[in-house]
Amino acid sequence: MAGDVKRFTRLLLECNSNDKLCVVREYQTEVIVVPALLVGFFVILLTVILWLHCRGLRTKKREGSSASEQQVNDRNQQELSSPKNQYIQMSETSVENLLNSASLTLKELEIPREKLLPGTLQVIKHGRYGSIYRAELETGNPGKTTTVILKSLQDLAGFQEVKDFLERIKFHQNLGHHENLAELVGCCVDRFPLYMIMEDVSLGDLLTFLWTCRKDVMTTNGIPYDLTERQVYEVGQQVAAALAYLEQKKLFHGDIAARNVLLQSSFTAKLCGLGLAYEAHAKGASSVTGMVPVKWQAPERLLKKPPSIKADIWSFGILLYEMITLGAPPYPEVPPSDILPYLQRRNIMKQPSSCQQAM
Repeated sequence: MAGDVKRFTRLLLECNSNDKLCVVREYQTEVIVVPALLVGFFVILLTVILWLHCRGLRTKKREGSSASEQQVNDRNQQELSSPKNQYIQMSETSVENLLNSASLTLKELEIPREKLLPGTLQVIKHGRYGSIYRAELETGNPGKTTTVILKSLQDLAGFQEVKDFLERIKFHQNLGHHENLAELVGCCVDRFPLYMIMEDVSLGDLLTFLWTCRKDVMTTNGIPYDLTERQVYEVGQQVAAALAYLEQKKLFHGDIAARNVLLQSSFTAKLCGLGLAYEAHAKGASSVTGMVPVKWQAPERLLKKPPSIKADIWSFGILLYEMITLGAPPYPEVPPSDILPYLQRRNIMKQPSSCQQAM
């Protein structure tokens, strides 16, 4: 190799063999070129070694990561298959296990069925899921009971109906307490029939109360009763408070009307009928399909736009009209099929004769 370098440097310098100065330069060049070639060779060799080493590390890392992922997947599969979590898997395909799951998630609300006094169930009407009853429920005080409303779901219901019924109970639980909302008392979901237990009110719904006042047969403690303007204000304020609470929860009602307001003997109003609020919460406002009488709907709802709290405010105005007229239907001179063009022409209802100018 030294001979080759010597010939290379001699060619590079174009030296004659008798030129001593050139020969000296030749040896000086060898001192520079030889170490440079050795260093270059060493750098290339070191680079190759490092590349092979890093490649080996990456291969081991990938193998280790794959093994870890496999261990995690195996562990997750074992956990899902364990008895503790079995009800979660089965809940998607089995009504029985769906009820088992609900018994855990709704445990705080579960009321023993034996506390519902046998023989006290009275059918009020038939609702979306089944019969709605009035019944007597034992309280914590011996010998004392309270009247409750039972919304039932019978054992012929399919999986989706059961799931929807249970989710409605959960919706009411998450809604929380407000003095002007019909309150969820508890539930019975350990077996069929399923019950959603709601509080009862002594005076019933506001619309029936208004009609009774119109007939002059409504009495309180045996004394003939008449609805005053002050009480119209009070009920209106209480319904407005319930709507404000729903708005704080990012909800709306969607069906404000006298038929969806309950009255206690203390004349406390309780807003009920939260079916559309649940639908919007579960599926989104644009997916709400519940039917509402057209004369109680805001113009945007008649145009098939999604419901909102603003539409509730419009319907709240219709509720005030119902109260001041003792339950008269709104827009009495307009057929339901003509209500949208009537409103689009900016028409409004005439002032009822029973409504004072101040109101």
